[in-house]
Formats: sequence, structure tokens, C-alpha cells
Amino acid sequence: MFTLFVIFVFAWLFVKSVGLAFHVTWGLAKIAATLLFVIALPLLVVFAILGSLLPLLLPLALVAAAFGILKNCA
Repeated sequence: MFTLFVIFVFAWLFVKSVGLAFHVTWGLAKIAATLLFVIALPLLVVFAILGSLLPLLLPLALVAAAFGILKNCA
């Protein structure tokens, strides 16, 4: 009878520990998702804007360099 009680207690503890592991994993996943949403999403937006503006800045830089060269020659 005692053996059955011990087996039942260990089975109950095993089920509770698996449930706790799932809760801890879910909590860590929520923390990681929150950090990614707070940090990575704004960085994605900023780099997307900068990346789209970079090709527009190249001709502007070339025109400015041409004006600088012409100004120094005269």
C-alpha cells in the first residue's frame, strides 16, 4: 500500500513539474517576443527608411562633389 502511495506521489510530482516547465517556457517565450517587438520592430522600421533613402542620397552626394570640384577649380 505504501508503495502505491509513493508511486502516486512521484507521478503527481512529475506531472506538476512538467506543467511548471511548460509555464516557465511560455513565460520566457512571452518575454522574448516582447523584447523583439519593442526593440527589433522599431529598428526594422528605422533601417527600412534609411535603406530606402540611401539610393536617393547617392546622386545628391555626386552633385555636391561636382559643385565642390568646380568651386575649387575656379
